[in-house]
Amino acid sequence: MTVAIFIGSLLGAMALGMPIAYSLLICGVALMVHLDMFDAQIIAQNVINGADSFPLMAVPFFMLAGEVMNTGGLSRRIVNLALVLVGHVRGGLGYVAIVAACILSALSGSAVADAAALSALLVPMMVAAGHDKAKSAGLIAAAGIIGPVIPPSIGFVIFGVAANLSITKLFLAGIMPGLYIAAGLWFAWWWEVRKERITPPPRKSLAELLTALREAVWALLLPFIIIFGLKLGVFTPTEAAVVAAVYALFVSVVIYRELKINQLYSLFVTAARTTAIVMFLVAAALVSAWLITVADLPSKVVALLEPFMGNKTLLMFAIMILVVIVGTAMDMTPTILILTPVLMPVVKAAGIDPIYFGVLFIINNSIGLITPPVGTVLNVVAGVSRVSMEDVMRGVWPFMLAELVVLVLLVLFPSLVTVPARWFTG
Repeated sequence: MTVAIFIGSLLGAMALGMPIAYSLLICGVALMVHLDMFDAQIIAQNVINGADSFPLMAVPFFMLAGEVMNTGGLSRRIVNLALVLVGHVRGGLGYVAIVAACILSALSGSAVADAAALSALLVPMMVAAGHDKAKSAGLIAAAGIIGPVIPPSIGFVIFGVAANLSITKLFLAGIMPGLYIAAGLWFAWWWEVRKERITPPPRKSLAELLTALREAVWALLLPFIIIFGLKLGVFTPTEAAVVAAVYALFVSVVIYRELKINQLYSLFVTAARTTAIVMFLVAAALVSAWLITVADLPSKVVALLEPFMGNKTLLMFAIMILVVIVGTAMDMTPTILILTPVLMPVVKAAGIDPIYFGVLFIINNSIGLITPPVGTVLNVVAGVSRVSMEDVMRGVWPFMLAELVVLVLLVLFPSLVTVPARWFTG
């Protein structure tokens, strides 16, 4: 009965058109009434405690870093470097999108920011070169979701807070899986363009390569600063977010000089608005998370999944299928906040490595960003590149399938995640 009230009240509020944060509060109130313990002070206290978290301070700074990089010229220089490196091969612009997505992922940690930058810069170029408009937009949407997997990642920050896990370990464990996704997209794009008769541009000269590298070197330094800083324990993930934002501001204003002082206010406001949405979601979710624990919902979920508990692989498949289904109707942040307190006790009871689970959970949620009908990244790509939503949805399927194949391989072979993660974390 408790599970039915939890799911029914949450889905019912969402069906009425309520924002997810308010739906989570309604769900919490419904559970409190059911448990005969309604107290408005408990709700207020949990909302305040939900936002009062040092690790969550990373979110606004990573949001700001993403905005600054797109406006200050860092993203454009990364794309130009990728263009010089692989733009001359058959279907080269698609490979440019994948390479640029990997590098941008190591800068901002936001799928929306990366997809917006790549869409604005590359979709017109790919269409002008003769590539199918739908496939071009679909590839960039699929490449954009590498953002929450390769560190730094806003998704890992939120999951780490919700699951009480080391965000640094999650960051470092996400490096290789992000590259696996890029490899899957590389193969899918090769398969899609192998029969095209588009003449690629000539190979760039060594002088042009060195020029592009020199212009992008300041942007390329940031991923190394963050990753080595985390690995060596120089700073925490929250401090890494501050480093990313300050570094991006310095490079954009002082070195590249593409970001003017009078533009800073609007950038801060945009980042603050996005942060406010995320933080209110986190605060509202803590009410439900606290009541999930009080109502002992995890033990009921464990009982439901009992047939799979003896086989870690089958259990992971069952959980991943559940997350895929939820991801079609819900955005990444609320999915993390709602499912993490329910699933983590199941994962620990089955003896699954929580860091390994966290990486696959975030990958799955990232894929949810390109699954219709919600598909936040699909909407961003459609809006920025002026391609119809129907075309983006049609073009993304082969690339989303490649990403799902990578996810299945990671479920079947956990060592693909755990072995590199142990190496990176020392």
